[in-house]
Amino acid sequence: MPVPQTKPVVSFDNTAIAFASKSDAELRRMYALFAAMNNKSLVSFGGGLMKKALGWGLPGTKTAVKYTIFQQFCGGETIAECKPVIAELGRYKIGTILDYSVEGEGSEKSFDHTRDELLRTIDLAAGNPHIPFSVFKVTGVADSALLEKVQAGKALTAAEQTSYDRALERVDAICRRAHEKQVRVFVDAEESWFQTTIDDLARDMMRRYNRERAIVWNTYQLYRHDRLDGLRHDYELGVAEGYYVGAKLVRGAYMEKEARTATQRGYQNPINPSKQATDDLYNEALRFSVEHIDRLAICAGTHNEDSSRLLAELMAEHDIAPGDERMWFAQLYGMSDNLSYNLAHAGYNTAKYVPYGPVEAVMPYLLRRADENTAISGQSSREFMLIQREMQRRKQSGR
Repeated sequence: MPVPQTKPVVSFDNTAIAFASKSDAELRRMYALFAAMNNKSLVSFGGGLMKKALGWGLPGTKTAVKYTIFQQFCGGETIAECKPVIAELGRYKIGTILDYSVEGEGSEKSFDHTRDELLRTIDLAAGNPHIPFSVFKVTGVADSALLEKVQAGKALTAAEQTSYDRALERVDAICRRAHEKQVRVFVDAEESWFQTTIDDLARDMMRRYNRERAIVWNTYQLYRHDRLDGLRHDYELGVAEGYYVGAKLVRGAYMEKEARTATQRGYQNPINPSKQATDDLYNEALRFSVEHIDRLAICAGTHNEDSSRLLAELMAEHDIAPGDERMWFAQLYGMSDNLSYNLAHAGYNTAKYVPYGPVEAVMPYLLRRADENTAISGQSSREFMLIQREMQRRKQSGR
């Protein structure tokens, strides 16, 4: 019988570990940035202004963005620019998940370009122990309208079928390269009105490439009330058909859009009725995953301290070593360093999502990040408080 834990398996309060990689000057820069992000009006007005200024090509705008919010949340404009970030995170035993965050133009040419860029991230990961995963959005290589039409069961025209077949080839090319190079790859979750199509594609890729281990990982947004059922279903299929299931567990990223679309289209909102319901479902998904680790590999993609602590405790209760390759924690670059650095310091497999791409093209991602930081209960305030605490600690201790 498992022995009850008498003390936390890992602590997230050690700011000396959390900010070990940051100089005093870097801490001061972060302090100023998160202080600004605590002001919702400033974020809303300033974000829109920055986007317009970049569009107009105003001198100095790109530099101002690149060395403030871009520097905080992105690794660079190119893979090459990300290499110092990869090495720095690696020094602290934190992996990098390179996330090409350019939102495509919707053309076949842009989809091909994104596929080729993703293949380059896989090739780099194959030769670098500090890059444990690659990641892609299906809408980066496929038209979302086609994905939606397929989910709705509508017939495609000949031209649409040709485009869809090309999209399937791109998805397979990415997953095939990942399998050849033995690099894990996340398939990101997206909006519910075409997520079933994405789930079907991810499942097909798992059948094809997850026979020996979990190479392809699907993403489950637990703010949807049906996603734990989806995870259970996928596990049962994996057992029945003899393949491994990779599962990245997140809370979700499209809550307002999902609610708005459900109202507009007249169907039930797929989002849980409360944050507590989402938290409970997320934690139940962690429990299910740990109890079925025979066929599951999981990544807890979360900034939630309680869920991160729970997973560490569940691993201890089930005698799963912190470094077990089937168990991962992940957070976004530039956020929740108290989780990432303390988990990695305690020996848990930990990685950061590191977005990259040209400043102008990554702006939509950055504006969402800023909006989310003001919207998530206490997120920017918590980051601000932790930075403040570490600055005070250094002042008192001399470092």
